[in-house]
Formats: sequence, structure tokens, C-alpha cells
Amino acid sequence: MFSSPFQAAPGRSNQFANLYRQVGIETGVSTASPHRLVQMLFDGLGEQIAQARAALIDGRVEAKGSHIGRAARIVEEGLRAGLDLKAGGELAANLHALYGYLGLRLTQANLYNDPAALDEVERLVAPLRDAWASIGERLPS
Repeated sequence: MFSSPFQAAPGRSNQFANLYRQVGIETGVSTASPHRLVQMLFDGLGEQIAQARAALIDGRVEAKGSHIGRAARIVEEGLRAGLDLKAGGELAANLHALYGYLGLRLTQANLYNDPAALDEVERLVAPLRDAWASIGERLPS
């Protein structure tokens, strides 16, 4: 049986929805399951990284900073804050460390205009996003 590193206590749906709202993305939040909310965070992260990369290439410094800031908030206030380090065990601890690293790389991408750092964040998140999506396919509707 799959053991989620995210908290699953009663009322947890509301907490995920609040975390998601904090990172500035509203679409579909009120009716989404906790699993779908995490999927939306992964999707939003990818979208913000793509927007940041485009802004970086175009030399739009303010837009680049804004998109990287949103990506960092998704990682910190959405994905990382949603982990239950006690119940999630080693998996949650590993994700917590990974999300901390992703935040560092996003900051470095912003400070040094480093598209390679954005690429690295995408490469590290892709397997998580894909695994999360495949779990969702097996959940009852």
C-alpha cells in the first residue's frame, strides 16, 4: 500500500487548499482533492519555470524574478510545507531536503541569471511529478 509523505489528517484538504492559495494559484482549488492539489502545485511549478526561462532569455529581469519567486513559493509554501515529516518517514525527509535544494537552485538561477539551474530544477521535479500523476490514475474517483 502506498504511504503518502503528506499529512492526511481530517481537514487536511483545507490545509492543502490554503497552501495552494498562498502561492497565488486559484483555479479549481475549492473542489480539488488533496492529491489533485499537489498535482496542481507540480504543474504550476513547471509553468513558472518555463515563464522564468522565457523572461531570462528575453532579458526581462523583473518578470524573471517574479516567475522564479512564484516557483520558489510553490516549492517552499506548497510542496515542502505540505510534508508530514513525522508520519512520512524517510520519504518525507528526503523530499524535504530535495525541496530545500530546489529552493536554493531557484535562488541561484535568479541571482546569476542561470538557465542551467532552472533546467536542473525541472529535471529533478519531473520524476516526482510523473510518479504523482501515475498514483492519481490509480486512485478511486
